[in-house]
Amino acid sequence: MKNSKQHTDYEEIPNKIYDLEERTFQFTKRVIEFCKKLPRTIENRELISQEVRASGSVGANYIEANESLSKKDFKMRIKICRKESKESRYWLRLIVETNKLTDDSEGKFLIQESSEFIKIFNSILIKSE
Repeated sequence: MKNSKQHTDYEEIPNKIYDLEERTFQFTKRVIEFCKKLPRTIENRELISQEVRASGSVGANYIEANESLSKKDFKMRIKICRKESKESRYWLRLIVETNKLTDDSEGKFLIQESSEFIKIFNSILIKSE
């Protein structure tokens, strides 16, 4: 189900975004903004690098899935989306749990969002069988 109105800022939307391409884009954007606020330690540099790659890959692979030429390719791309969502959640948990953040609500939101992506991609895979 796609929203008919295009949104540019996830914050302004009272409910979830149903356009999954836009939702994954906004997720990556929020991850980047979250990571910009983290302390620049040796450890965080590696965690941030891994997280930005994984979160960006979720949306990029979803776009690829939507452009796939075969059902087999579509399913493979959705599986990659699920895998990258799991990896993103892993790196986010490490970031949140190893940094003494004064406010970890954004990190927790992003962890929850990646968990929701895992469920969404699982559901897409089940329905594509």
